[in-house]
Amino acid sequence: MGNTCVVTSLIKVHILLSHRVHSLMEATTFKPNLPWKVRLVASLITFLSDASRRSNGTVNRCLINLADRKVLANPAPVHGVSSSDVTVSAARNLWFRLYTPSSTTASLPLVVFFHGGAFSFFAADSNTYDSLCRLLCRSLNAVVVSVNYRLTPEHRYPAQYDDGVDALKFIDQNGGVLPCSADVSKCFLAGDSAGANLAHHVAVRVSKEGLRTISVIGMVLIQPYFGGEKRTQSEIEINRVPFISLDFSDWHWKAFTPHGSNRDHEAVNVSGPNAVDIVGLDYPNTMVFMGGFDPLRDWQRMYYEWLKKSGKEAQLIDYPNAIHAFYYFPDLPETSQLFSQVKEFMSKQMSNVN
Repeated sequence: MGNTCVVTSLIKVHILLSHRVHSLMEATTFKPNLPWKVRLVASLITFLSDASRRSNGTVNRCLINLADRKVLANPAPVHGVSSSDVTVSAARNLWFRLYTPSSTTASLPLVVFFHGGAFSFFAADSNTYDSLCRLLCRSLNAVVVSVNYRLTPEHRYPAQYDDGVDALKFIDQNGGVLPCSADVSKCFLAGDSAGANLAHHVAVRVSKEGLRTISVIGMVLIQPYFGGEKRTQSEIEINRVPFISLDFSDWHWKAFTPHGSNRDHEAVNVSGPNAVDIVGLDYPNTMVFMGGFDPLRDWQRMYYEWLKKSGKEAQLIDYPNAIHAFYYFPDLPETSQLFSQVKEFMSKQMSNVN
């Protein structure tokens, strides 16, 4: 059965690739100036994610898995980082991958990370995110927890937010799963794209409900996946780039939100007409990254402005030449800049609590 699925998916790839990959390659060169290897990989991932979406609202997992290689945790240090997997709830496949730097000090910050993928793709053991979290761990000299949450359309809102909150509360109540060097009084929530959306909503919920031992002192949102019913200028104008398009977002928001709701749902349009009021909440200081060739940039800017209006400390960093998910590619200059600026942000937040 599995082989049949793979063969069928490969046939679909062969049929569709001939008349779609050229336009995707053209799209990546339309505005952003990207190395050819980045254009090629971005085109392939974009193609497979687009082709995997079915008109009946389901996802062809066999097809998307062709571009989503999984890797095992490795307790032996590799480039100074070891990893292990911790189960939170086997019944709903809720677990996290724990990354620990080899050269530890007495007190390391804890980064709880949520992966992107439009709530439909990727996992904590995806090679893309395993590599990214290893780089986070090594570059920031931090203990990193990468949460594996349930995906849409099989599991709709609020399953992902429930998983994020429950994973954080599990760590809060079971501190022994972390290395002794992890300092839970210096915890940061982080995420990219849909994971950044998730991190925001987890921050809202734990700000309301509280935690026993963990203190969230900062949040890093990398190109958060937000939206709304109104078409923004960036969504209309930036329409020939990898990874994100109007059709892509419309399909995934429909697969994510409750039946009968629209894109002004509080989960999507977080700063819109149905936004949760955070004025009175102990919401963490937040760093938001956006890119010049990301169709979502207007939504990200509106979110930043909403944080400021709500009386929260926020910082917005714009990389004019960056596409959505640029950090998938460590050789791009913006990727190293991002890690440097995140480290600076974390150091500032930690100095404020010492």
